[in-house]
Formats: sequence, structure tokens, C-alpha cells
Amino acid sequence: MSRAPAVAGRFYPGRPDELRAMIEGYLKPTAAPQPALVAVCPHAGYVFSGEVAGKVLSRVAIPGRVMVLGPNHQGLGQQAAVMSRGSWLTPLGEVELDPELGEALKKASPLVAEDDLAHRHEHSLEVQVPFLQALRPDFKLTPLCLSMLSYAQCAELGRAIATAIASLDEPVLLVASTDMTHYESAQAAKSKDELALGRILEMDPEGLYNTVAGHNISMCGVLPTTVALVAAKEMGAASAELVAYTNSGQATGDYEQVVAYAGLIIK
Repeated sequence: MSRAPAVAGRFYPGRPDELRAMIEGYLKPTAAPQPALVAVCPHAGYVFSGEVAGKVLSRVAIPGRVMVLGPNHQGLGQQAAVMSRGSWLTPLGEVELDPELGEALKKASPLVAEDDLAHRHEHSLEVQVPFLQALRPDFKLTPLCLSMLSYAQCAELGRAIATAIASLDEPVLLVASTDMTHYESAQAAKSKDELALGRILEMDPEGLYNTVAGHNISMCGVLPTTVALVAAKEMGAASAELVAYTNSGQATGDYEQVVAYAGLIIK
């Protein structure tokens, strides 16, 4: 099956020429792309978070396989829903799904189920794909949509991802899709987000999970970020870098009720 775009024309332009021009405006042509294990990128409308995504992905060498992990905002489908057969459509064209990586992941973890329902209306994964297409049109995509996972389940899933990737013996980039604090003042958001970002920079996935829960931080992608961080550590990651942090007030002028966005690279 081919998954049709759910938020084209809303979160990003629906016309190919407008979309490509907008993405190219966010990418940094002077960046020297380097291999990475994880890119953490926001998933709001491009006018709000595209600058952060562009700064991060401009610095990452996109391999032939990419797994995008996102939170399930809709509450539909399985806890760990993968699509591994068919394709995804965006205004920039068709992206082939990756049956080999999808099957390896399902084999490695009983949590993971083939499920297109969770993806049907979900924006958190979709908005990453045009950026990836602009940088590498021929990549294969594995979308993984997550909800309602304990830390133990996140850790098990992260280890399974590392196992699945190791079975392919070729590089896979993980893109963890998350926004940070929602609908608080810019000052309050920054204070809370620094706690969560500190755990990522310390390569502490359990600390991230517990910090977000314990401090009531509305980081919607804490599950994909935790899972990706576990997987990265299993694959030998040595460091994390904060590339950019901003909030929606930069676009709207309203700093009393913002959504915050962070971009990180884990190598």
C-alpha cells in the first residue's frame, strides 16, 4: 500500500516546488555532513520548527536506510507500530518502505507489530520525510510510531533496534521526532527543557524518561527519544550534541504560550 500524506498543505507546503524551496531555505549548504547514529528533530509546522530540523539534518550524512521514530498523537493502533511494506507519498515523490529492516525489527522485538492505522493520520513522522528526501531521494524508510511504553519496554525496544540494525551490517540513521515543552512561557519551557536535554547530553535514557515524568515536562516525543538513545548506546554512541533550541515565539512573537523545539545529534 501507499500511505498518502496527512498534513501536506498544513504543516508544510503541498506543492512540490514550494516545499522544496522552503526546505532548501532551512538547509545549511556550508555544513559538512558526517555519519551519525541518531538525529533528534522537531515535528511542528515548518514555519515554527523547520529551521531547527534544517540545522540538524544538514550536518548528518543520510545513509540508504532511515528509521523515523515518532510519538502517536492520535491514540490509534499498536504501541509500537511499524510499516515495512509499500511506500509513503509526499509532495516530493514516493519513498520506498524497508521490508528487510522491518522484518528484522519484528523478529527482534515482540512489542513491534505491522500496523498502518497508527500512521494514517500521524504528523510526527511524516514531517521528517521531505527533509530526508531533499537530502537523499533514494533512501528506504522504516516508520515506527510509539505510545504508552514503560521505561523497561523502551529499553527492550531500543536494544531490539540495535540488534535489527546489526543484522543488516550497514548503517541506519535513527531520527527521533519530538517537540519539547508545550504551552508554557518561554522562560518556564527553557527551564524544564534544560532538565530533559541534560539527560540526553549525558547519554542517560532512563534519566530522560524519569525526568520528563517526574517534572511533568510536556515533551511529546520522550518515548522515541528514549528508545533511540538506548539503541545508540547499544551501537556504541559516545556523545550527544545540542545543535539548536528555540520556540514558537520566534515565529509568532508570543513568548507567554510557546512550544519549544530542540535539535540534537548523537554519534
